[in-house]
Amino acid sequence: MDEEEIEELRRQKMLELRAKIEEQQRQAEQRQQYEIQKRLAIQQILTPEARSRLANIRAAKPEFAEQLELQLIQLAQAGKLGSKITDTQLRQILDKLQARKREFKIRRV
Repeated sequence: MDEEEIEELRRQKMLELRAKIEEQQRQAEQRQQYEIQKRLAIQQILTPEARSRLANIRAAKPEFAEQLELQLIQLAQAGKLGSKITDTQLRQILDKLQARKREFKIRRV
């Protein structure tokens, strides 16, 4: 390889790297916009006490909290929520979700 080929390879690598960085920045912006929209939707759906409970759940079980938020947003978008969900109503929803979980008992023989 001569100097020109090496220089061309460097330029191509730099262009690829810049494109990759720009793509990562764009994805980060999209994630940030999504989180902002989700937070605004949750503020409209839940009372402050219910949001506090959801924040506690998020601290303990982030994946579960994410699923719960998405379900609540879907219910609101479908028009199935009449008014804001109170802390009591959120606890009832959580009880129903936890009742769905199966209990597994392991017995040693």
